[in-house]
Amino acid sequence: MKFPARLFLCASALGTLAACATPQPAPKQQVAVVEPDRPHGDGGVSAFYQPPAQLPSGPGNMIRTEEIQGKHLPDNAGLAVRTLYTSVSGVGEPAPVAVSGQIIFPKGTPPKGGWPIVAWEHGTTGIADICAPSWRGYFSRDRAYLDRWLAAGFAVVASDYQGLGTPGPHPYLMYRPEGYSVLNGLRASLQQYKGTLRNQIVLVGQSQGGGAALGTGWLAPQYAPDLHVLGTVATGVVIAFHVPANTAHPQITRDNPESPHMSASYGILTVEGSMTSLHPEADVRQFMTEKGKELSHQARQSCLGDLFKYTNAHDMTEENVFTGDRSPLEQGFDTAFTIPDAHLKMPVFVGTGLADDEAGVSQQYDAVAAMCDAGTPVTWKQYPGLTHNGAVNVSADDSVPFALSLLKGVKPRGNCRTIKPISKLEKPLAGVRWNN
Repeated sequence: MKFPARLFLCASALGTLAACATPQPAPKQQVAVVEPDRPHGDGGVSAFYQPPAQLPSGPGNMIRTEEIQGKHLPDNAGLAVRTLYTSVSGVGEPAPVAVSGQIIFPKGTPPKGGWPIVAWEHGTTGIADICAPSWRGYFSRDRAYLDRWLAAGFAVVASDYQGLGTPGPHPYLMYRPEGYSVLNGLRASLQQYKGTLRNQIVLVGQSQGGGAALGTGWLAPQYAPDLHVLGTVATGVVIAFHVPANTAHPQITRDNPESPHMSASYGILTVEGSMTSLHPEADVRQFMTEKGKELSHQARQSCLGDLFKYTNAHDMTEENVFTGDRSPLEQGFDTAFTIPDAHLKMPVFVGTGLADDEAGVSQQYDAVAAMCDAGTPVTWKQYPGLTHNGAVNVSADDSVPFALSLLKGVKPRGNCRTIKPISKLEKPLAGVRWNN
């Protein structure tokens, strides 16, 4: 029961019984507030994210910008702006769509030709519009990581991805919507800030964003040859490549180290994001239990951290939130998730924490092995005892110099000749920040 304010103050001040005996009105019955449902996770953001009825012609055009205020920016940020720009849907017909994002400029005067660009491809935040990084701000881990790139002299151009922030479902983990969003955001930013931004780009991503960065790197030469993408940096990679038979490095069994509650959180995001995008006519909740419908409701109005808390508190697993056969929903997802081949026409850096119990380690080995066998020059760094989160900032000690060498025209040869299969998950090291 919630005590009346006056009675609480009296008791907390250790007042006498007589002093506390003044009759109080009966407390009002507390009524649980049920948040309205948000199909596709739409809503909860400002009018900035609402696209005009008529989009500007063609992808890669800026619709509007505004300065980001009231957010804790990285220390080396001089200015941050939200962006809304045109792109093309990566699902079904290539219809025009509006996508949101942000640009973070370093402090100081741009160098001659403008700041080179890091295209930051963020990890999983959720499928609700309020989870768009340009709206909700920065976690301490990502703020510190982006600060490393700003300090190294890069501007950060970051897409929220299709349907995150803007109307419509977010095609979670699908490389074409992610890649088109990133590449068109770069085009719009370079056009808007000529002379301030330089057309020299390194794609950088973590987790969902690690897979998105590799997908963007694969798409860039064919979809956006006007963009000078120098290389790709990916950590905690979540992606799959189509792999031909009889490769030099056979693929190993994919593990699933995440907890059952964590799996339920990621599962509901896949259904509410990807499968809703692929099958807009389907009622995805018909494949859910009552628990699943509750989780669906939460996913449409909250973000990943709160989903983890919710699935833990209510003992939710994929087994008790979904019912029956989901194969009708899953049709087309493997194709949308899997990159057709593993040959990227640029150097790639991959960082893997060997205690990564979210993306796993065998999947990351498989991605590296596929790229190596396809002729991609890969530099693979492994970090003993570091987790999915913990490896992000530690890996910058290697990935920032990797990117700076690309700016100088040096193309690392990679270490494909020495890679070996790994599948055993290590225990996390203590005393390392964000190494949860």
